[in-house]
Amino acid sequence: MNWTLEVVVVPVAEIDRAKSFYADQLGFTVDHDTTISPGNRVVQLTPRGSGCSIVIGEGVVPSMPPGSLQGLQLVVPDLVAAHAHLVERDVEVSEIHVMGGPPDALERGGSALDNIGFVYFQDPDGNSWAVQQISARG
Repeated sequence: MNWTLEVVVVPVAEIDRAKSFYADQLGFTVDHDTTISPGNRVVQLTPRGSGCSIVIGEGVVPSMPPGSLQGLQLVVPDLVAAHAHLVERDVEVSEIHVMGGPPDALERGGSALDNIGFVYFQDPDGNSWAVQQISARG
């Protein structure tokens, strides 16, 4: 039996600000933006190529304060290109960090960054994200 993770709820304070960040700055696809009833709005966004989406909204999970989700992780085939993409779209992103591996991995680039290359950023509410390079999944 396959078990697939399909949705992660990301707690935000301002839906439209968060929607703009994820769609316009990160490039996530807006799958739907639905107001079910007053006080209950759901926006689902999916990173390009991902089988898992995020949901932001009002009345989704009231017990999670905005910014309380930490350690979300995206995987990309080219971390240098992903870093440049984030910088071009005005996302405050860390420099590339190399966690272990050969000391010259960053200088070598390409597949040398696989599994050990990361960058980090936060959404406007402080939910934290890591981006890791695994080129074999590209």
